[in-house]
Amino acid sequence: MTSTTRTRGGSSNGLDVSTGAGAVEASTAASAPRASLAAPIESGPSVADGPSVSPTRAARVAGIGYLVIYALAIIANFGVIDRFVVAGDAAATTANLAGSLGMVRVGFLAFLVVFVADVVVAWALNVVFRGVNRDLSLLAAWSRLTYTVFLGVGLVFYLDAMRLLGDSGYAEAFTAEGLEARVALAMESFNDTWLIGLAVFGVHLLLLGVLVLRSGLASRVMAWLLLAAGAAYLLDTVLHSVLPGYPAIASLMLAVVAVPSMVGEGWMALWLLRTKRLAG
Repeated sequence: MTSTTRTRGGSSNGLDVSTGAGAVEASTAASAPRASLAAPIESGPSVADGPSVSPTRAARVAGIGYLVIYALAIIANFGVIDRFVVAGDAAATTANLAGSLGMVRVGFLAFLVVFVADVVVAWALNVVFRGVNRDLSLLAAWSRLTYTVFLGVGLVFYLDAMRLLGDSGYAEAFTAEGLEARVALAMESFNDTWLIGLAVFGVHLLLLGVLVLRSGLASRVMAWLLLAAGAAYLLDTVLHSVLPGYPAIASLMLAVVAVPSMVGEGWMALWLLRTKRLAG
């Protein structure tokens, strides 16, 4: 907010007001607006000057968010997706999901909380590392937010699959084979959308690793694990998208991605929770 200081116009030239009152009044009236327009503009307090969250407190928020994401992603991904979705078999996928619809809903809620938590973690990590390099920290935050958008879009397909399975009207509208095909397609669309998002999440981890290395605040081993995880996510997305024989190496790529990611990000979460004071 800015405030304008108005300068008052007046007469102090010693004129006899009994003989020149009219002239003085006219002069005052004419000069007052010009004085007001010429007055300097003083800057008031800026919103940016207000109190902000300290990097240390933001680190705690990011650490807690990481643990929430870590736990819920395991439940949703390994407890539902990997357990019930059978690639290339629509009938088996539909039967598995329909037989455990309660667990499928739990998985959706877990992904939904992860979706929200990732937004908070992106903001908090930006606060933690903006003192290291503001531009790289902002780019890392935007990369994570972009991934989060893809996860949110993917959840729309996940919700479609639940509706197809939970609403008897759809079962009556389609043949059994048609319903199975639509359920399987919805879950595959969820996986594909999430997969594309994980590529930009890999970029986020690469930038985060660089920020940790530049900061000198945490172990360089942790930073290299984050860099390895970021590269693994990118490689897995590319191979999954363009390699026809990807199913044959799917288990290997799961290990390539999971080991550096789980160790590196888990280490990162603990460091964020335990670190003492960070410079703003």
